[in-house]
Amino acid sequence: MVSEKILTNLKKSSWIRAMFEQGESLRKKYGADNVYDFSLGNPDLEPPQTVKEVLKKTVLSDTPKMHGYMSNAGYADVRAAVAEHLSKTKGVPVEASHVVMQCGAGGAMNVVLKTILNPGEEVIVLAPYFAEYLFYIDNHGGVPVIVDTDRETFQPDAKKIHDAITPKTKAIIINSPNNPTGVIYSRSSLESIAEVIEKRQKEFGTTICVISDEPYDKIVYDGAEVPSVFDVFKNSVIVNSYSKSLSLPGERIGFVAVNPGIGDTSDLMDGLIFSTRTLGFVNAPALFQRILPGSLDAQVAVEVYKKRRDMLYEIITKAGFRCLKPQGAFYLFPKSPIEDDVKFCNEALKYNLIIVPGTGFGFRGFFRLAYCVDEKTIINSQKAFEALAAEFK
Repeated sequence: MVSEKILTNLKKSSWIRAMFEQGESLRKKYGADNVYDFSLGNPDLEPPQTVKEVLKKTVLSDTPKMHGYMSNAGYADVRAAVAEHLSKTKGVPVEASHVVMQCGAGGAMNVVLKTILNPGEEVIVLAPYFAEYLFYIDNHGGVPVIVDTDRETFQPDAKKIHDAITPKTKAIIINSPNNPTGVIYSRSSLESIAEVIEKRQKEFGTTICVISDEPYDKIVYDGAEVPSVFDVFKNSVIVNSYSKSLSLPGERIGFVAVNPGIGDTSDLMDGLIFSTRTLGFVNAPALFQRILPGSLDAQVAVEVYKKRRDMLYEIITKAGFRCLKPQGAFYLFPKSPIEDDVKFCNEALKYNLIIVPGTGFGFRGFFRLAYCVDEKTIINSQKAFEALAAEFK
């Protein structure tokens, strides 16, 4: 009944979910309080109070056709509000006509890839990466080309990207702040990539689209800034969601925004709207579109994530693990004490630690910790991390 392709992909499916399932078994055996699960990047903070108040007001309103169909691109006033907010935060004037509302960033990424890819065209993915990118690219006949970032700083390597670009390269995916490292790609790194892309486009007579996946762009610490991709790359689109910034992962609300610097965007916008419809999304959820205009300036309590980052970072580094302190998102990406990170993460299960091997993100020799968990879990994990580290000294 199931296709061979899906059966093959199931075998390559998420290490995150695999480790979470291991955690379920341990929780049943030892109790949830005695298991330290850092596997899932599932925001545990409540949405901001502003969002809750707008939601209540919206649900109780008598607006006609509140739950009906709208344009596949989304409500005009919502698109205008998102465009205005982007104009303020990205340093580039964005119009409502450059925005298509989407079913989360995952839906948005699939819409973009369906719109731009011809069969066999290549998409550069920077490792470590969100594992679903590879499946999204495959969904639409593309071929992923993996390019490693620097193993110490996790910044992109412009020379490696230059060498990876071919006449078949159609896009490159940028994810900053990055999942799984929490690293923000510096402006100088992005400008170096832009120079490489410009050179290769002239050499091959092609156009390369930079797809910036930005669900963590509001989860940043210590005064760090996320450089505007629109300000660096002319041929760029942003895919984003409010899963992290407003703590609404289950509501599947996000958008695609096209850089107006591209010039004539009419065909691209029409393609994005057509793909939204024909992929079966039809339109972004009506109710959560309506709450956005009154919620765009709200934000989850980032200081809570920062406190957890600092607590967990101190625990693992004192235990002896090497780790670059992240500037954003809610992940740590320490170096595994052995190259076989899968073996290491399986060993961690002995101490009721649920961690995810870097192999699952295309980066062997590391492991990911998601600190969107309660402080009690972090505090109680200290002895387990110390025991795990001691085993490999």
